[in-house]
Amino acid sequence: MKLKTANQFLHRASLALASASIRWVTSGALLFLIGVSHAQSPRLVLIDQDGSGPGGSNQMAMMVLLQSPQVRVLGITMVSGNAWEPEEVAHTLRMLELIHRTDVPVVPGAVFPLLHTEADAANQTASIGSFPWYGAWGDLAAHTSAQPYHGPFVVPPLAEGEPTTKPLAEDAAHFLIRQVHAHPNAVTIYAAGPLTNIALALSIDPDFAQLTQGIVIMGGSLNPHTDDPEFATHPRHEFNFWFDPEAAHLVFRTPWPRIDLTDVDISIKTQFTPAMLHDIAQSHSPAAKYLAAYTHEFYYLWDELAAAAWLDPKIITKETLLYVDVDTTRGPNYGDTLTWTATNKPTLPGPLGSMQPAHVQQDLDASRFNNLFVTLMKAEPVVP
Repeated sequence: MKLKTANQFLHRASLALASASIRWVTSGALLFLIGVSHAQSPRLVLIDQDGSGPGGSNQMAMMVLLQSPQVRVLGITMVSGNAWEPEEVAHTLRMLELIHRTDVPVVPGAVFPLLHTEADAANQTASIGSFPWYGAWGDLAAHTSAQPYHGPFVVPPLAEGEPTTKPLAEDAAHFLIRQVHAHPNAVTIYAAGPLTNIALALSIDPDFAQLTQGIVIMGGSLNPHTDDPEFATHPRHEFNFWFDPEAAHLVFRTPWPRIDLTDVDISIKTQFTPAMLHDIAQSHSPAAKYLAAYTHEFYYLWDELAAAAWLDPKIITKETLLYVDVDTTRGPNYGDTLTWTATNKPTLPGPLGSMQPAHVQQDLDASRFNNLFVTLMKAEPVVP
């Protein structure tokens, strides 16, 4: 009897411990697992982002990974894109302070693309017409627009307050290489901005890609069904690839263990809404307070989808394997996304090897994604 009672007690205790280590969120009949057993090792990720802010898509995308108990973020490397890298560093340091995650290092990265310059972009605008978005370069077509502009090393006063923490005294490329070598075959690269830092790491260390678990990329555009003026008349143009086409070309010509691509086509099936922000704002967590105070833009959740789909692959309901590259010919389609199937792909090797197939996401379970995203934004900080 004593042995049976003890076994029953241990069984009940083990069930209680298992229950305590798992958090379930219910939406209709759908359950989302956002916790993991403490016995499991966290998934390792390096975030490479153009972290404009405060709030907004770039900061929220990083927070998807920072707020997940499944993940250990080894560091955040900054790259110019939507804004200049020095300003992005300041916004990201301050975000980490406000959401109580100053354990994660921020590492300065590339301020400028490998070859593409602001003068090149202005000349392209004059010859083929303008694009709706130029990121850090402001509006090259009309500086009177709402898209602000300042010099690359100017950091305007931050609405959210100035950070007191400092970035690492190391450059992004060498930090990425160092972390991958410290955790061989265990780290995923999450790259949601222009791919300059990743290309520099590949150029320094030819083993860099093979030592990762793979790379998750937000970028590229194939044939989005939309009347959005950014894509409707030039469907293969997408900002991240266009800002540094040579970097994207190098990354896609590298033999990664796996490439996952969240492109414009699937991103425009997502939408951040006032109702979602209102729901998030009901939480008193540091992350929710940060978003409630500083996120006022309601647009596609492209970078957030790339992060969430890596956390929960069931969010993606359809994908296809394509060989991806970027036009670097300096013609009217400079920076456009190029794709092939296995039967018609180029056969010449790229800078570091033959082309690798990318898992290009095509459709998603929007309800599953939205619920995971909102839940993570409302969650308390992950204890390192």
